Amino acid sequence: METLIILLVGVAALVVGAVLGYHTRQKVAKRDYEAIETKVQNRMNRAREKSKSMIEQAKKKAEEILEEARKEAEQKEEKLRKKEQFLLKRENNIDEKIADFEEREQELEGKVEKLRNMKKRVEELRDEAEEELERIADLDEKEAKKEIMEKIEKDMEKDIFEKMRKLEKKGKEKYERRAQEILATVIQKYGASQAQDLTTTNVSLPDDDIKGRIIGKEGRNIKTLEKLTGGEIVVDDTPETVLISSFDPIRRQIAKTALEKLIFDGRIQPARIEEMVEKAEEEISDQIKKAGEQAVYDTGIVELDSKIIMLLGRLYYRSSYGQNVLLHAREVSYLAEGLAAEIGADEFVCKKAGLLHDIGKALDHKVEGSHVDIGIRVLEKFGVSQKVIDAMKSHHEEYEFETLESIIVQTADAISGARPGARKDTLENYLKRLKELEEVAADFSGVRKAYAVQAGREVRVFVKPDEINDLEAKKLSKDIANKIEKELNYPGEIKVSVIREKRVIQYAK
Repeated sequence: METLIILLVGVAALVVGAVLGYHTRQKVAKRDYEAIETKVQNRMNRAREKSKSMIEQAKKKAEEILEEARKEAEQKEEKLRKKEQFLLKRENNIDEKIADFEEREQELEGKVEKLRNMKKRVEELRDEAEEELERIADLDEKEAKKEIMEKIEKDMEKDIFEKMRKLEKKGKEKYERRAQEILATVIQKYGASQAQDLTTTNVSLPDDDIKGRIIGKEGRNIKTLEKLTGGEIVVDDTPETVLISSFDPIRRQIAKTALEKLIFDGRIQPARIEEMVEKAEEEISDQIKKAGEQAVYDTGIVELDSKIIMLLGRLYYRSSYGQNVLLHAREVSYLAEGLAAEIGADEFVCKKAGLLHDIGKALDHKVEGSHVDIGIRVLEKFGVSQKVIDAMKSHHEEYEFETLESIIVQTADAISGARPGARKDTLENYLKRLKELEEVAADFSGVRKAYAVQAGREVRVFVKPDEINDLEAKKLSKDIANKIEKELNYPGEIKVSVIREKRVIQYAK
């Protein structure tokens, strides 16, 4: 029993111990679990914080990567944009070239078409010409050729005048501007006063009583003076004045000098008159020599023969349209030298030829021939250079221009003679020249009226608009200018203005 009790007690103790051990083990396990859970929680917190930090770093890294990617994308986009602009520009250039090629192609096609039309027109003209040849087979060769040329000229008139107009417009403006610059420069370099020469000379008298002594008994004194001097002594009602008239300025000057000496001396008789005329001739001869030497000195031309210098001096008493010939020669010399310097020609040849270009006028009243031919013979006789002779002999275009210097001398001569105030003319010759100018212009068919204006420097031609068209008006102006050049003598140039006006008027009722 006891054994059973002991056994039961042992079992009970074992059960109690097992229960206590279980509870103890559970408690220890719970404590361990809580400790482990705390560790796990701590680890999880640490892991969470670490992951959060890693996430933030990853975000930051991602943002940096995205920023770099964005910048790189922008750079690539900029490069692509520039490439696109470059490609667009090239495309535009290509389009322009294509358009240009197309335009040239069209232009070429137009030219080809024009050539075809011209070829067709030429063939038509040839056919027409052949028909005309068949029609005029009975005409001789000259008449047939003339009729064919007139036909072709009429058919091609428009093209010819259009080409002429373009060529004139292209070259005229350029060369006129340069010519004006050269002429203005040269004219400004030389400016000399000019004196108008008259064909009469007045001699002042101390009183009117001496007029009777000048006339002399039965007019013998005045007749002797007129005979010896070759001038006309006019004693009229003009108080205290005697008029000496002569177209020879040397004779007129001799008469004036002799008369002044006679008046001063007081002894007026045929013998004394003859003596005073001889003294006057000697004085005028000295003045002629001084005038020639002064001209040579002023222009700087040396080594001229003394007889040429005397001939130059005689030009001092010679006038042309009121212009003193010696002053004119000096002016031409200076102008020619200036033009040669501007253009690059021989300055000395131009200067010398300009001074000597009118030397023949000193002898043209004694020697037959034009003053140009006389001048050539004089210069050849006294051994003047052939270059100078060639340069002076064409100033009136009687000879062809052989050298550049000859053109320059002719131009300088025209400038000196044509500038305002240089020359004058008598009223009779002036009116005659204007009338001739108008008659030349009015002689052409289709001209209604012609007027010479600006002292004969311009002629205005009014044409009938129903008979003359614009192209024919241009041709008419050229024909009138050519006819004026051939038939009239005039200084300078004449402007031809052809005026064509067509008015169409209607009334509204």
